[in-house]
Amino acid sequence: MSDKDRTMTVRVRFAPSPTGFLHIGGARTALYSSVFAKKNKGTFVLRVEDTDLERSKKEYEESQIEDLKWLGIEYDEGPDRPGDCGPYRQSERIEIYKKYAKELVDKGLAFPCFCTDEELDAKRKKAEEEKRAPHYDGTCRDIDPEVAKARIEKGEKFTIRFKVPKKTITVHDLIRGEVTFPDDMVGDFVILRSNGLPVYNFCCVIDDWLMKMTHVIRAEDHLPNTMRQVMIYEALGAKLPEFAHVSLLVGHDRAKLSKRHGATSVTMFRDQGYLPEAMVNYLSLLGWSHPDEKDVFSKEELLLHFDLKRLGKAAATFDMVKLGYINGQHIKGLSSKEILKQIDKFLPKDTAFKTQDSSWQEEFVDLFKEKVDTLPGFSSFIEDIFNSDVKDDEAFKEVLSWETTSKIKEYLINKVSEAKEEGLPFLTPELLDEYLTTLKKEHKIKGKNLFKGTRAVLTGRAEGPDLKRFVALTPLDVISSRLQKMSI
Repeated sequence: MSDKDRTMTVRVRFAPSPTGFLHIGGARTALYSSVFAKKNKGTFVLRVEDTDLERSKKEYEESQIEDLKWLGIEYDEGPDRPGDCGPYRQSERIEIYKKYAKELVDKGLAFPCFCTDEELDAKRKKAEEEKRAPHYDGTCRDIDPEVAKARIEKGEKFTIRFKVPKKTITVHDLIRGEVTFPDDMVGDFVILRSNGLPVYNFCCVIDDWLMKMTHVIRAEDHLPNTMRQVMIYEALGAKLPEFAHVSLLVGHDRAKLSKRHGATSVTMFRDQGYLPEAMVNYLSLLGWSHPDEKDVFSKEELLLHFDLKRLGKAAATFDMVKLGYINGQHIKGLSSKEILKQIDKFLPKDTAFKTQDSSWQEEFVDLFKEKVDTLPGFSSFIEDIFNSDVKDDEAFKEVLSWETTSKIKEYLINKVSEAKEEGLPFLTPELLDEYLTTLKKEHKIKGKNLFKGTRAVLTGRAEGPDLKRFVALTPLDVISSRLQKMSI
Protein backbone atom coordinates (compact mmCIF):
# COMPACT_ATOMS: atom_id res chain seq x y z
CA MET A 1 0.00 0.00 0.00
CA SER A 2 1.45 3.37 -0.96
CA ASP A 3 1.10 6.50 1.14
CA LYS A 4 -0.95 8.02 -1.66
CA ASP A 5 -3.71 5.66 -0.54
CA ARG A 6 -3.70 7.06 2.99
CA THR A 7 -6.77 9.06 3.74
CA MET A 8 -6.52 12.62 5.04
CA THR A 9 -9.39 11.88 7.42
CA VAL A 10 -8.24 11.63 11.03
CA ARG A 11 -7.96 8.00 12.12
CA VAL A 12 -6.89 7.01 15.63
CA ARG A 13 -6.91 3.70 17.45
CA PHE A 14 -6.95 2.11 20.86
CA ALA A 15 -5.07 -1.18 20.89
CA PRO A 16 -5.31 -3.08 24.19
CA SER A 17 -3.93 -6.54 24.85
CA PRO A 18 -6.59 -8.94 26.20
CA THR A 19 -4.33 -10.24 28.97
CA GLY A 20 -6.32 -8.70 31.82
CA PHE A 21 -9.10 -6.28 32.64
CA LEU A 22 -9.13 -2.79 31.12
CA HIS A 23 -6.66 -0.68 33.11
CA ILE A 24 -7.71 2.80 34.10
CA GLY A 25 -4.71 4.19 32.17
CA GLY A 26 -5.82 2.38 29.05
CA ALA A 27 -9.34 3.71 29.50
CA ARG A 28 -7.95 7.26 29.63
CA THR A 29 -6.00 6.66 26.39
CA ALA A 30 -9.14 5.28 24.74
CA LEU A 31 -11.11 8.30 25.95
CA TYR A 32 -8.60 10.82 24.60
CA SER A 33 -8.41 8.97 21.27
CA SER A 34 -12.19 8.74 20.97
CA VAL A 35 -12.77 12.39 21.80
CA PHE A 36 -9.95 13.49 19.46
CA ALA A 37 -11.52 11.50 16.60
CA LYS A 38 -14.99 12.95 17.24
CA LYS A 39 -13.62 16.45 17.61
CA ASN A 40 -11.99 16.14 14.17
CA LYS A 41 -14.88 14.24 12.53
CA GLY A 42 -12.55 11.27 12.22
CA THR A 43 -12.66 7.52 12.84
CA PHE A 44 -11.87 5.72 16.09
CA VAL A 45 -10.68 2.13 15.72
CA LEU A 46 -10.44 -0.67 18.30
CA ARG A 47 -7.64 -3.13 17.54
CA VAL A 48 -7.04 -6.18 19.73
CA GLU A 49 -3.33 -6.93 20.19
CA ASP A 50 -3.56 -10.62 21.06
CA THR A 51 -0.31 -12.07 19.72
CA ASP A 52 0.61 -13.26 23.23
CA LEU A 53 -1.32 -16.47 22.69
CA GLU A 54 -0.65 -17.87 26.16
CA ARG A 55 -1.89 -14.88 28.15
CA SER A 56 -4.57 -13.52 25.81
CA LYS A 57 -8.09 -14.61 26.79
CA LYS A 58 -11.38 -14.14 24.98
CA GLU A 59 -13.09 -13.25 28.26
CA TYR A 60 -10.67 -10.36 28.77
CA GLU A 61 -11.37 -9.05 25.28
CA GLU A 62 -15.10 -9.20 25.96
CA SER A 63 -14.66 -7.53 29.35
CA GLN A 64 -12.58 -4.70 27.86
CA ILE A 65 -15.16 -4.07 25.14
CA GLU A 66 -17.95 -4.11 27.73
CA ASP A 67 -16.08 -1.57 29.88
CA LEU A 68 -15.54 0.73 26.90
CA LYS A 69 -19.24 0.59 26.14
CA TRP A 70 -20.08 1.22 29.81
CA LEU A 71 -17.93 4.35 29.70
CA GLY A 72 -19.72 5.44 26.55
CA ILE A 73 -16.55 5.16 24.46
CA GLU A 74 -17.91 4.00 21.11
CA TYR A 75 -15.55 2.87 18.36
CA ASP A 76 -16.34 3.06 14.65
CA GLU A 77 -14.35 0.00 13.58
CA GLY A 78 -13.30 -3.07 15.53
CA PRO A 79 -13.63 -6.86 15.84
CA ASP A 80 -17.42 -6.62 16.07
CA ARG A 81 -17.70 -3.58 13.78
CA PRO A 82 -15.72 -4.51 10.66
CA GLY A 83 -14.55 -1.86 8.23
CA ASP A 84 -12.24 -1.77 5.22
CA CYS A 85 -9.03 -2.22 7.25
CA GLY A 86 -9.68 -5.50 9.07
CA PRO A 87 -9.25 -7.97 10.48
CA TYR A 88 -8.96 -6.16 13.80
CA ARG A 89 -7.37 -8.90 15.89
CA GLN A 90 -3.63 -9.29 15.45
CA SER A 91 -3.90 -13.06 15.82
CA GLU A 92 -5.86 -12.99 12.55
CA ARG A 93 -3.17 -10.95 10.75
CA ILE A 94 -0.11 -13.18 11.21
CA GLU A 95 0.37 -13.83 7.48
CA ILE A 96 0.33 -10.08 6.84
CA TYR A 97 3.24 -9.59 9.26
CA LYS A 98 5.19 -12.47 7.73
CA LYS A 99 4.71 -10.96 4.27
CA TYR A 100 6.22 -7.62 5.27
CA ALA A 101 9.01 -9.24 7.29
CA LYS A 102 9.99 -11.20 4.16
CA GLU A 103 9.82 -8.00 2.12
CA LEU A 104 12.30 -6.33 4.46
CA VAL A 105 14.61 -9.36 4.31
CA ASP A 106 14.46 -9.37 0.50
CA LYS A 107 15.43 -5.68 0.46
CA GLY A 108 18.36 -6.31 2.80
CA LEU A 109 16.73 -4.28 5.59
CA ALA A 110 16.25 -7.31 7.87
CA PHE A 111 17.97 -10.67 8.21
CA PRO A 112 17.52 -14.19 9.61
CA CYS A 113 19.29 -14.65 12.94
CA PHE A 114 20.32 -18.18 13.95
CA CYS A 115 21.76 -17.31 17.37
CA THR A 116 20.37 -19.58 20.08
CA ASP A 117 18.89 -18.33 23.34
CA GLU A 118 21.93 -19.71 25.16
CA GLU A 119 24.32 -17.82 22.89
CA LEU A 120 22.38 -14.60 23.27
CA ASP A 121 22.28 -14.97 27.08
CA ALA A 122 26.04 -15.48 27.17
CA LYS A 123 26.62 -12.37 25.02
CA ARG A 124 24.27 -10.36 27.21
CA LYS A 125 26.07 -11.39 30.40
CA LYS A 126 29.44 -10.57 28.87
CA ALA A 127 28.22 -7.12 27.85
CA GLU A 128 26.96 -6.49 31.38
CA GLU A 129 30.29 -7.60 32.86
CA GLU A 130 32.11 -5.23 30.50
CA LYS A 131 29.58 -2.50 31.29
CA ARG A 132 28.48 -2.24 27.67
CA ALA A 133 24.93 -1.85 26.40
CA PRO A 134 23.64 -5.39 25.78
CA HIS A 135 22.93 -4.79 22.09
CA TYR A 136 22.95 -7.59 19.54
CA ASP A 137 26.53 -7.96 18.26
CA GLY A 138 25.68 -8.55 14.59
CA THR A 139 26.79 -12.19 14.39
CA CYS A 140 24.24 -13.07 11.68
CA ARG A 141 23.85 -9.60 10.15
CA ASP A 142 26.00 -10.21 7.10
CA ILE A 143 25.41 -13.91 6.46
CA ASP A 144 25.10 -14.51 2.73
CA PRO A 145 21.38 -14.75 1.82
CA GLU A 146 21.92 -18.06 0.03
CA VAL A 147 23.69 -19.52 3.06
CA ALA A 148 20.87 -18.32 5.28
CA LYS A 149 18.31 -19.84 2.93
CA ALA A 150 20.08 -23.20 3.03
CA ARG A 151 20.18 -23.19 6.83
CA ILE A 152 16.47 -22.40 6.97
CA GLU A 153 15.68 -25.21 4.53
CA LYS A 154 17.59 -27.61 6.79
CA GLY A 155 15.16 -26.73 9.56
CA GLU A 156 17.44 -24.55 11.66
CA LYS A 157 15.53 -22.27 14.04
CA PHE A 158 15.77 -18.56 13.35
CA THR A 159 14.29 -15.18 14.14
CA ILE A 160 14.06 -12.17 11.85
CA ARG A 161 16.03 -9.13 13.02
CA PHE A 162 15.72 -5.59 11.75
CA LYS A 163 18.95 -3.95 10.57
CA VAL A 164 19.23 -0.81 12.66
CA PRO A 165 20.75 2.05 10.64
CA LYS A 166 23.48 4.12 12.28
CA LYS A 167 21.53 7.36 12.58
CA THR A 168 19.93 9.66 15.12
CA ILE A 169 16.13 9.61 15.11
CA THR A 170 14.14 12.76 15.88
CA VAL A 171 10.37 12.68 16.25
CA HIS A 172 7.98 15.57 16.71
CA ASP A 173 5.58 14.66 19.49
CA LEU A 174 2.37 16.70 19.74
CA ILE A 175 2.72 16.86 23.53
CA ARG A 176 6.46 16.67 24.17
CA GLY A 177 7.83 18.55 21.18
CA GLU A 178 11.04 17.36 19.53
CA VAL A 179 12.23 14.03 20.94
CA THR A 180 15.65 12.78 19.83
CA PHE A 181 16.93 9.22 20.15
CA PRO A 182 20.73 8.70 19.93
CA ASP A 183 22.13 6.39 17.25
CA ASP A 184 23.50 3.92 19.82
CA MET A 185 20.24 3.45 21.73
CA VAL A 186 19.33 0.06 20.23
CA GLY A 187 20.97 -2.77 18.34
CA ASP A 188 19.47 -4.94 15.61
CA PHE A 189 16.17 -6.05 17.12
CA VAL A 190 13.86 -9.00 16.54
CA ILE A 191 10.70 -8.34 14.51
CA LEU A 192 9.62 -11.98 14.02
CA ARG A 193 10.13 -14.65 16.67
CA SER A 194 11.28 -18.18 15.92
CA ASN A 195 7.67 -19.39 16.21
CA GLY A 196 6.66 -17.03 13.39
CA LEU A 197 4.83 -14.55 15.63
CA PRO A 198 5.66 -10.84 15.35
CA VAL A 199 6.94 -8.71 18.20
CA TYR A 200 4.96 -5.70 19.39
CA ASN A 201 6.88 -2.97 17.60
CA PHE A 202 6.69 -4.65 14.21
CA CYS A 203 3.01 -5.59 14.10
CA CYS A 204 2.11 -2.24 15.66
CA VAL A 205 3.73 -0.38 12.74
CA ILE A 206 2.30 -2.70 10.10
CA ASP A 207 -1.19 -2.32 11.55
CA ASP A 208 -1.05 1.44 12.05
CA TRP A 209 0.22 1.82 8.48
CA LEU A 210 -2.25 -0.51 6.78
CA MET A 211 -5.13 0.74 8.94
CA LYS A 212 -4.27 4.28 7.80
CA MET A 213 -3.74 5.77 11.26
CA THR A 214 -3.01 9.48 11.10
CA HIS A 215 -2.40 9.90 14.84
CA VAL A 216 -1.15 7.59 17.58
CA ILE A 217 -2.17 8.66 21.10
CA ARG A 218 -0.67 6.51 23.84
CA ALA A 219 1.04 6.65 27.23
CA GLU A 220 4.52 8.02 27.82
CA ASP A 221 5.93 4.58 28.62
CA HIS A 222 5.61 3.77 24.90
CA LEU A 223 8.04 6.57 24.02
CA PRO A 224 11.11 4.23 23.93
CA ASN A 225 9.27 2.07 21.37
CA THR A 226 8.94 5.04 19.04
CA MET A 227 12.57 4.89 17.84
CA ARG A 228 12.22 1.29 16.66
CA GLN A 229 8.86 2.01 15.09
CA VAL A 230 10.12 5.04 13.18
CA MET A 231 12.93 2.93 11.72
CA ILE A 232 10.43 0.33 10.54
CA TYR A 233 8.18 3.01 9.03
CA GLU A 234 11.12 4.41 7.10
CA ALA A 235 12.23 0.96 5.92
CA LEU A 236 8.71 0.32 4.59
CA GLY A 237 8.61 3.70 2.88
CA ALA A 238 5.57 4.55 4.98
CA LYS A 239 4.52 7.98 6.18
CA LEU A 240 4.76 8.48 9.93
CA PRO A 241 1.59 9.17 11.90
CA GLU A 242 1.56 12.06 14.36
CA PHE A 243 2.57 10.85 17.82
CA ALA A 244 1.14 12.13 21.12
CA HIS A 245 2.52 10.51 24.27
CA VAL A 246 0.31 11.32 27.26
CA SER A 247 1.59 11.46 30.83
CA LEU A 248 1.82 8.42 33.08
CA LEU A 249 -0.63 7.82 35.92
CA VAL A 250 0.93 7.62 39.38
CA GLY A 251 -0.25 7.15 42.95
CA HIS A 252 0.30 9.63 45.78
CA ASP A 253 3.75 8.10 46.31
CA ARG A 254 4.59 9.10 42.71
CA ALA A 255 5.08 5.44 41.78
CA LYS A 256 3.39 4.15 38.64
CA LEU A 257 -0.26 3.35 39.37
CA SER A 258 -0.63 -0.30 40.35
CA LYS A 259 -2.91 -2.59 42.36
CA ARG A 260 -1.17 -1.64 45.59
CA HIS A 261 -2.72 1.82 45.17
CA GLY A 262 -6.21 0.27 45.16
CA ALA A 263 -8.60 -0.23 42.26
CA THR A 264 -6.87 0.03 38.88
CA SER A 265 -9.32 -1.52 36.41
CA VAL A 266 -12.51 -0.04 35.03
CA THR A 267 -14.36 -3.17 36.16
CA MET A 268 -13.30 -2.58 39.78
CA PHE A 269 -14.53 1.01 39.78
CA ARG A 270 -17.73 -0.06 38.08
CA ASP A 271 -18.32 -2.67 40.79
CA GLN A 272 -17.66 -0.09 43.50
CA GLY A 273 -20.54 2.09 42.36
CA TYR A 274 -18.89 4.82 40.34
CA LEU A 275 -20.91 6.35 37.50
CA PRO A 276 -19.58 6.12 33.93
CA GLU A 277 -20.16 9.86 33.46
CA ALA A 278 -18.04 10.59 36.53
CA MET A 279 -15.27 8.22 35.43
CA VAL A 280 -15.10 9.91 32.02
CA ASN A 281 -15.07 13.32 33.72
CA TYR A 282 -12.27 12.36 36.11
CA LEU A 283 -10.17 10.42 33.58
CA SER A 284 -10.18 13.40 31.24
CA LEU A 285 -8.62 15.53 34.01
CA LEU A 286 -5.65 13.17 34.41
CA GLY A 287 -3.39 15.17 32.14
CA TRP A 288 -5.88 17.58 30.56
CA SER A 289 -7.52 20.65 32.04
CA HIS A 290 -10.80 22.40 31.29
CA PRO A 291 -10.18 25.92 29.88
CA ASP A 292 -12.50 27.35 32.57
CA GLU A 293 -10.69 25.32 35.27
CA LYS A 294 -13.87 23.36 36.02
CA ASP A 295 -13.63 20.01 37.78
CA VAL A 296 -17.15 18.78 37.06
CA PHE A 297 -18.55 18.72 33.54
CA SER A 298 -20.35 16.53 31.03
CA LYS A 299 -18.92 14.47 28.20
CA GLU A 300 -20.47 16.98 25.80
CA GLU A 301 -18.43 19.75 27.43
CA LEU A 302 -15.30 17.62 27.18
CA LEU A 303 -15.91 17.14 23.46
CA LEU A 304 -16.44 20.87 23.03
CA HIS A 305 -13.23 21.93 24.78
CA PHE A 306 -10.80 19.01 24.28
CA ASP A 307 -7.50 19.91 22.65
CA LEU A 308 -4.25 17.93 22.63
CA LYS A 309 -2.45 21.23 23.25
CA ARG A 310 -3.93 21.27 26.76
CA LEU A 311 -2.37 17.93 27.69
CA GLY A 312 0.48 18.24 30.17
CA LYS A 313 3.81 16.43 30.23
CA ALA A 314 4.02 15.79 33.98
CA ALA A 315 2.78 12.53 35.50
CA ALA A 316 -0.84 12.73 36.67
CA THR A 317 -1.65 11.69 40.24
CA PHE A 318 -4.68 9.45 40.63
CA ASP A 319 -6.61 10.94 43.55
CA MET A 320 -9.39 8.76 44.98
CA VAL A 321 -10.72 11.65 47.07
CA LYS A 322 -11.17 13.85 44.01
CA LEU A 323 -12.74 10.98 42.08
CA GLY A 324 -15.19 10.49 44.96
CA TYR A 325 -16.05 14.19 44.95
CA ILE A 326 -16.65 14.23 41.19
CA ASN A 327 -18.71 11.04 41.38
CA GLY A 328 -20.80 12.55 44.17
CA GLN A 329 -21.46 15.65 42.08
CA HIS A 330 -22.67 13.52 39.19
CA ILE A 331 -24.92 11.52 41.52
CA LYS A 332 -26.47 14.77 42.75
CA GLY A 333 -27.17 15.72 39.15
CA LEU A 334 -29.30 12.62 38.57
CA SER A 335 -33.01 12.44 39.26
CA SER A 336 -34.19 10.07 41.98
CA LYS A 337 -35.74 7.82 39.33
CA GLU A 338 -32.41 7.59 37.47
CA ILE A 339 -30.55 6.71 40.67
CA LEU A 340 -33.09 4.05 41.63
CA LYS A 341 -32.44 2.28 38.33
CA GLN A 342 -28.77 1.96 39.22
CA ILE A 343 -28.57 1.26 42.96
CA ASP A 344 -30.50 -2.01 43.17
CA LYS A 345 -27.47 -4.25 42.64
CA PHE A 346 -25.56 -2.42 45.38
CA LEU A 347 -28.21 -3.03 48.06
CA PRO A 348 -28.57 -6.14 50.26
CA LYS A 349 -31.13 -8.58 48.84
CA ASP A 350 -33.24 -8.66 52.00
CA THR A 351 -33.21 -4.93 52.72
CA ALA A 352 -36.50 -3.39 53.87
CA PHE A 353 -35.85 -0.64 51.33
CA LYS A 354 -37.10 -2.91 48.55
CA THR A 355 -40.47 -3.45 50.26
CA GLN A 356 -41.30 0.28 50.23
CA ASP A 357 -43.37 1.86 47.47
CA SER A 358 -41.80 3.92 44.67
CA SER A 359 -42.73 7.32 46.15
CA TRP A 360 -41.01 6.38 49.45
CA GLN A 361 -37.91 5.18 47.58
CA GLU A 362 -37.73 8.36 45.50
CA GLU A 363 -38.03 10.53 48.62
CA PHE A 364 -35.29 8.49 50.32
CA VAL A 365 -32.90 8.87 47.39
CA ASP A 366 -33.67 12.57 47.06
CA LEU A 367 -32.90 13.12 50.75
CA PHE A 368 -29.59 11.26 50.83
CA LYS A 369 -28.09 11.76 47.35
CA GLU A 370 -26.38 14.92 48.61
CA LYS A 371 -24.43 12.82 51.10
CA VAL A 372 -23.04 9.92 49.03
CA ASP A 373 -19.93 9.64 46.84
CA THR A 374 -20.75 6.23 45.38
CA LEU A 375 -23.94 4.27 44.80
CA PRO A 376 -23.29 1.74 47.62
CA GLY A 377 -23.20 4.73 49.97
CA PHE A 378 -27.00 4.66 50.11
CA SER A 379 -26.82 1.37 52.05
CA SER A 380 -25.56 3.03 55.24
CA PHE A 381 -28.50 5.44 55.22
CA ILE A 382 -30.93 2.56 54.74
CA GLU A 383 -29.37 1.13 57.89
CA ASP A 384 -29.93 4.46 59.66
CA ILE A 385 -33.61 4.40 58.70
CA PHE A 386 -34.51 0.80 59.50
CA ASN A 387 -32.15 -0.09 62.35
CA SER A 388 -33.54 0.84 65.76
CA ASP A 389 -30.07 0.98 67.35
CA VAL A 390 -28.69 4.35 68.42
CA LYS A 391 -25.38 5.94 67.46
CA ASP A 392 -23.93 6.02 70.96
CA ASP A 393 -21.16 8.57 70.40
CA GLU A 394 -20.10 11.49 72.62
CA ALA A 395 -22.28 14.03 70.80
CA PHE A 396 -25.33 11.79 71.23
CA LYS A 397 -24.58 11.16 74.91
CA GLU A 398 -24.31 14.88 75.55
CA VAL A 399 -27.76 15.58 74.07
CA LEU A 400 -29.23 12.68 76.06
CA SER A 401 -27.83 14.17 79.27
CA TRP A 402 -29.98 17.28 78.92
CA GLU A 403 -33.00 17.45 81.21
CA THR A 404 -35.11 18.76 78.33
CA THR A 405 -34.32 15.64 76.29
CA SER A 406 -35.85 13.44 79.02
CA LYS A 407 -39.06 15.46 78.79
CA ILE A 408 -39.07 15.19 74.99
CA LYS A 409 -38.65 11.42 75.17
CA GLU A 410 -41.46 11.00 77.68
CA TYR A 411 -43.80 13.10 75.54
CA LEU A 412 -42.91 11.39 72.24
CA ILE A 413 -43.26 7.86 73.65
CA ASN A 414 -46.92 8.65 74.29
CA LYS A 415 -47.45 10.35 70.93
CA VAL A 416 -45.80 7.55 68.95
CA SER A 417 -47.92 5.02 70.81
CA GLU A 418 -51.08 6.96 69.92
CA ALA A 419 -50.03 7.15 66.26
CA LYS A 420 -49.45 3.39 66.16
CA GLU A 421 -52.88 2.75 67.67
CA GLU A 422 -54.37 4.88 64.90
CA GLY A 423 -52.65 2.61 62.36
CA LEU A 424 -50.25 5.24 61.01
CA PRO A 425 -47.18 3.69 59.32
CA PHE A 426 -45.09 6.89 59.55
CA LEU A 427 -45.02 10.24 61.30
CA THR A 428 -45.90 12.85 58.70
CA PRO A 429 -44.10 16.24 58.67
CA GLU A 430 -47.41 17.84 59.69
CA LEU A 431 -47.74 15.57 62.72
CA LEU A 432 -44.14 16.21 63.77
CA ASP A 433 -44.77 19.95 63.43
CA GLU A 434 -47.70 19.55 65.81
CA TYR A 435 -45.50 17.72 68.35
CA LEU A 436 -42.78 20.38 68.14
CA THR A 437 -45.30 23.16 68.65
CA THR A 438 -46.69 21.45 71.76
CA LEU A 439 -43.19 20.88 73.19
CA LYS A 440 -42.38 24.52 72.59
CA LYS A 441 -45.57 26.07 73.94
CA GLU A 442 -46.61 23.71 76.71
CA HIS A 443 -43.27 22.31 77.84
CA LYS A 444 -41.28 25.52 77.23
CA ILE A 445 -38.52 23.72 75.32
CA LYS A 446 -37.00 25.90 72.61
CA GLY A 447 -34.17 26.30 70.11
CA LYS A 448 -31.24 23.91 70.19
CA ASN A 449 -32.67 21.93 73.09
CA LEU A 450 -35.91 21.32 71.22
CA PHE A 451 -34.55 20.38 67.83
CA LYS A 452 -31.42 18.48 68.89
CA GLY A 453 -33.33 16.67 71.62
CA THR A 454 -36.13 15.66 69.26
CA ARG A 455 -33.60 14.47 66.65
CA ALA A 456 -31.73 12.36 69.21
CA VAL A 457 -34.93 10.77 70.55
CA LEU A 458 -36.54 9.98 67.19
CA THR A 459 -33.46 9.09 65.11
CA GLY A 460 -30.97 7.82 67.68
CA ARG A 461 -28.37 10.27 66.36
CA ALA A 462 -27.09 13.71 67.29
CA GLU A 463 -26.65 14.81 63.66
CA GLY A 464 -28.35 14.02 60.39
CA PRO A 465 -30.28 15.29 57.38
CA ASP A 466 -33.56 17.24 57.45
CA LEU A 467 -35.34 15.95 60.57
CA LYS A 468 -38.91 16.01 59.26
CA ARG A 469 -38.01 14.21 56.03
CA PHE A 470 -35.90 11.62 57.88
CA VAL A 471 -38.64 10.87 60.40
CA ALA A 472 -41.28 10.70 57.66
CA LEU A 473 -39.26 7.90 56.05
CA THR A 474 -38.76 5.92 59.26
CA PRO A 475 -41.42 3.28 60.06
CA LEU A 476 -43.23 3.96 63.35
CA ASP A 477 -42.31 0.47 64.57
CA VAL A 478 -38.62 1.36 64.25
CA ILE A 479 -39.07 4.67 66.08
CA SER A 480 -41.04 2.95 68.83
CA SER A 481 -38.36 0.29 69.26
CA ARG A 482 -35.67 2.97 69.30
CA LEU A 483 -37.47 4.87 72.05
CA GLN A 484 -37.78 1.75 74.19
CA LYS A 485 -34.06 0.95 73.82
CA MET A 486 -32.91 4.44 74.64
CA SER A 487 -31.75 4.93 78.19
CA ILE A 488 -31.89 8.47 79.55
